[in-house]
Amino acid sequence: MNGITVIIPVFNEEQSLPKTINDVNKALEALDVEKEIIVVDDGSTDRTFELAKQSMGCLFRHYKNKGYGASLKTGIRNANYDIICITDADGTYPNDRIPALFEHMIKNNYDMVVGSRTGEKVKIPLLRRFPKWVLNKLANYLSGTKIPDINSGFRIMKKPEVERFFNILPDGFSFTSTITLAMLTNGYAVSYIPINYYSRQGKSKIRPIKDTLNFFQLIIRTVMYFNPLKIFVPLSLSLVLLAFLVLLGSWILTGKALDVTFGVILMTAVMVIVIGMLADLIDKRIGE
Repeated sequence: MNGITVIIPVFNEEQSLPKTINDVNKALEALDVEKEIIVVDDGSTDRTFELAKQSMGCLFRHYKNKGYGASLKTGIRNANYDIICITDADGTYPNDRIPALFEHMIKNNYDMVVGSRTGEKVKIPLLRRFPKWVLNKLANYLSGTKIPDINSGFRIMKKPEVERFFNILPDGFSFTSTITLAMLTNGYAVSYIPINYYSRQGKSKIRPIKDTLNFFQLIIRTVMYFNPLKIFVPLSLSLVLLAFLVLLGSWILTGKALDVTFGVILMTAVMVIVIGMLADLIDKRIGE
């Protein structure tokens, strides 16, 4: 159906949720389309659920904490409209920019428009800046696209396109990174609009070390799913280089070439590229 659904996943956000809902309602008033707000409470233990019930939006509840991605999936499944906007309840995103993202999508027929945290005022904690930079560089290479912000939680997407990838979208914080890579590696039209990013209200739910490692794993796994040669070709070439370095190094240092070691590494390189080609063939067949 024509219209927009704004999904707000929440977990213990009693401090900021009422203002967030109010800000989203004000933003939606500028759009002359059907609209709805869905709040998904992910097993909160504070007054979040009670406050959410007082809003005019639609409310769903997980009776135990399932994760950020699981909350978004619940909201998307129950959305009445084909354009989905997601935002956080912690006061970090400029919800007054929802109309700008919506109009940019409609005018240019994009499949997804991401609010990229590259505006004039961006308050990303120092501890998260370097891992975020490394993740973006890795994602840029693996996807073959420049990604200004891979895991922004403020974006507008088309519901049918997102639902196509439900089987690989994780239940945790990696949901946004996965849908970004899935759409880019499958040729969907994705655009970015710079936005400001403010200091959050309340305590962050992100675990810097564990979640960063999960993001790395997720990026590699997602690209392996859609473009495996991006992983297997560099790995095979690295093994070929290592094989010749071992051969040359052993000859220089000992006067004897480690022929067997050289052969084993070189054969491993061949096996890796063959596996990569088979994975790519399977991927292409599945995608037909």
